[in-house]
Amino acid sequence: MLTITVAQDGSGDFASVSEAVLAVPYACAAEIRIGPGVYREKLVCEKQDITLIGAGMESTRIVWGDGGSLPHPDGRPTHTFRSYTAFFRGIELRVRDLTIENDAGPGAKVGQAVAAYVDCSHTLFENVRLLSNQDTLFCAPLPEKEREKDGFLGPGRFAPRRPTAQYYRHCEIAGDIDFIFGGADALFEQCTIRTVNNHLPASYVTAPSGRADGLGFVFWDCDFVSDNCPAGTVFLGRPWRPTGKTAVLDCRLGAHIAPEGFSPWQSRTDSDLASFAEAGSTGAGAVPRGVWVKQLDSVQAAQLLKTARGICRPE
Repeated sequence: MLTITVAQDGSGDFASVSEAVLAVPYACAAEIRIGPGVYREKLVCEKQDITLIGAGMESTRIVWGDGGSLPHPDGRPTHTFRSYTAFFRGIELRVRDLTIENDAGPGAKVGQAVAAYVDCSHTLFENVRLLSNQDTLFCAPLPEKEREKDGFLGPGRFAPRRPTAQYYRHCEIAGDIDFIFGGADALFEQCTIRTVNNHLPASYVTAPSGRADGLGFVFWDCDFVSDNCPAGTVFLGRPWRPTGKTAVLDCRLGAHIAPEGFSPWQSRTDSDLASFAEAGSTGAGAVPRGVWVKQLDSVQAAQLLKTARGICRPE
């Protein structure tokens, strides 16, 4: 495996993460070790097998600030899928011990602001902080069809919609509107899911869009917290496409979580095929849900977690 170092003080092979990634031959497995510092760059990584390792979430930060409603150099608005701070496409991706942030600001001012756009066949994020406001983490693939003109404008617009398996462990993910979204099969283990308080009447953690026969998003042993969001104003999810799925297992839910738990996208008829499940929740936000949320028993929850680990966790 090729090993490359990045250091802002000139002591590494390169001074920027982008330069290091570009230096890797596509088919060569590489490990890029990134020293402390704030790396203000818009990162594009399309290598086949790559590992990025920082010096810690507090020490190594990759930051950019594009927003979906801000102007793009081509004269059009940037839109969601060109707003990313880091774009990943390849086969194997591992990211550890760093922060990826989009600091464009709240959606009401700048629109969607993706921190990480992840479109790799197999992904591991461990001890990573993902920070933004609206649409923080996009777990590809995109849905097949956009609902509005230029809705999918960006690097994946015409790409094949291939399945992805994504695993997030000991991560912190922060945002306000649909801040974990997309069509991946993804497992979030022992993560902190933090809703940013931008004084919105309602916020949404997930917006899944996966297949009806897919896994969707599964959260296990996670902490759902907020920056002082009012009680009952944050939904665990809503389906970006009618067959979206989210399951919350053995998680701790703050008082900010809405008593309904999940919400339709625009109307209930938009979302009748969606699947939302919960089991073992504790905390002030763990209350009896309506009929739209399936309550799993311990056997069902254990089987779902086993399935999710089989699909998403690296060997």
